[in-house]
Amino acid sequence: MDRTAQLTARRAERDIAYDPPPVADSLHVRAARVLEANWTGTSTVPSRSLYPHQWSWDSAFIAIGLRHLSPLRAQTELETLLGAQWGDGRIPHIVFNPSVPLDAYFPSPDFWRSSTAGRAAGAPRTVQTSGIVQPPVHALAAWLVHRADPGLSRARGFLTRVYPRLAAWHRYLLHRRDLGGGGLASVVHPWEQGMDNSPCWDAPLSRITPAPARSFRRADLDHGAAEDRPTDLDYGRYVRLATEYRDAGYRDGLGGGYEAGLGGGYEAGLGGGYEAGLGGGYEAGAGDFAVEDPAFNALLIASEHALAGIARELGATGTARHARAERLTAALIERLWDPAEGMFFCRDVGDVRDAHDVRDTRDAHDVREARTGGPTGELIPERSVSGLIPLLLPTLPRDITAALLRTAQGPHFGLGDTTRLAPSYDLLGEAFDPHRYWRGPAWFNTSWLLERGLRTHGERERADAVRTAVLDLAAASDFAEYVDPYTGEACGATGFGWTAALALDLLHSETEATAITGFKGGNRG
Repeated sequence: MDRTAQLTARRAERDIAYDPPPVADSLHVRAARVLEANWTGTSTVPSRSLYPHQWSWDSAFIAIGLRHLSPLRAQTELETLLGAQWGDGRIPHIVFNPSVPLDAYFPSPDFWRSSTAGRAAGAPRTVQTSGIVQPPVHALAAWLVHRADPGLSRARGFLTRVYPRLAAWHRYLLHRRDLGGGGLASVVHPWEQGMDNSPCWDAPLSRITPAPARSFRRADLDHGAAEDRPTDLDYGRYVRLATEYRDAGYRDGLGGGYEAGLGGGYEAGLGGGYEAGLGGGYEAGAGDFAVEDPAFNALLIASEHALAGIARELGATGTARHARAERLTAALIERLWDPAEGMFFCRDVGDVRDAHDVRDTRDAHDVREARTGGPTGELIPERSVSGLIPLLLPTLPRDITAALLRTAQGPHFGLGDTTRLAPSYDLLGEAFDPHRYWRGPAWFNTSWLLERGLRTHGERERADAVRTAVLDLAAASDFAEYVDPYTGEACGATGFGWTAALALDLLHSETEATAITGFKGGNRG
C-alpha cells in the first residue's frame, strides 16, 4: 500500500504514516482522499463525473501534488500520459479511458479518430487520444517529481525514460507551432491554452462559423450548471475548429510526418541546441485560429529551465536549454509585453486562411501581411490572468516584474484588495462574469503559478497571502474546480484533482520556489 492509500484508509491514527501528525479532517487528509477517489490505477481523472479521462496539464499539476504522498504514483501519472505521445512529439490533451462510455464526455474518441486521422502525425494505435495539446507544464512536473525522491527516480530510470519524450514535445512546439514566425509557440484551438472560453478568444473565434447545434451533444451540461459553462455558440466554434483540424490530418506544418519528433532518440534531447527549436516560422502555416499566448509560452520557458536541470542530472551541462529559455523569454517580451498596460497580452497570428497550402514560405509571408496588416498580427486587448503568469519566470527583468505586481494588485485584478485569488479575467472588463468558467472566476492552478512567481521574485508576504487563500478556499469549497473571485463560492465540479493536488503542494513546499528553475529571481536588470 502506497502513502496515498495509507492516508485514505479508515484506520486508527497510529496506522496513518505521514507528517504532520494525523488529524481526521485535516486539509492534508481531505486532499489525499480526493486524489485517491480520482485515481484509476494508472492516472488521475480531474473529476469522476465531469472529466472522466486523463487530461494533459491536469496530470502535470496532479503529479506535482502527488509527489508528497507517493512519488511512485506521481511518476506513474506522467509516464501514463507520455505513453500516449504522438510520433511528431505532441502530447495530446486527453488520453481516453476505454472503459468509460462514449457518451460520458464530448468530444469522445469517435470524434477525434486519432488512430486514423492522426496516422500521418504518428498517433498511437493502441490508445485513443484527442489531437490537440495543452500547456507544457510536463517537464517542470517531472523535475519536481524527481526531486521528491531522487533515489527512487534514479532506481527506476524515471528521468532517463521521460527526458527524450519531453525534449521531443518541446521540439514539436518550437518547430511545428511557431506560426507567427517570432519564436513563440501558438495554440490552434482555445482548448489548447487551457482557458477555454476566455474573452481573449472572442475576436479570433468570431472568424469561425459554428458547427450546427444539432451536430453534437454537450455531455458537460449533464454535470455542470449551464451558467457556469461555455455557451452553445462557443461550443459550436470549438467543434468546428476541432473538426477542421482533424479532417486536415492534424497537420501543423508543410513538412508533414513525424521525423522531427520521437525519432531523435536520447542523444537528440540532451544537446538542446537551437536548430530544431526557434524559427519554424511561416512554413508552419496557420489556420483561422492561431494565437501566441503568454501563459502557454511562459510555461514552456519554465519547462525549458526544468529540462536543463534534468539534463544536468543525466550528465549533460544543460547550458543550451537555459540559453534557449533566455531566448524565448526575450521573444515573449518583444512580442507580447505592453509596457503602457503593464502586462502581457495574447497576439492573434491566425488570420491567414489556407496558409498551409502555400508552398513557398515567401508567399506565405506575403499572404500573412496582406490579411493581418503586418507579418505578426495584432495584440488582443483583453486582460487575462494569462498575462500575469510570466511572473513565474526567474530572469524576468525587474521593471517588468514590478509592473506585473502593480497590475495584479490594481483595479483590474484586485489581488490582495478586492480579491484573495486573481480572477481569470479583468474585473472591469465588459465580458467579466464571476461564475462562467474562464471569464472571471479564480482558478487554483493559476493561483499556484502566481504564488510560485511571487515567491521566486522575493515577494514573500504577497506569496504567503496567496498560499493562505488557496488553502482556505480549497478547504471551504470542497476542492472546487474554480471559485467566485469575490465571494469564494464554489463553481464547477467539486473534488477536483488539481485543486487537491496543488493545495497539498502548498502545504508542503512553501519555501521551495526556486526549485522550479534553479535560478534566483529578478536577476536581469
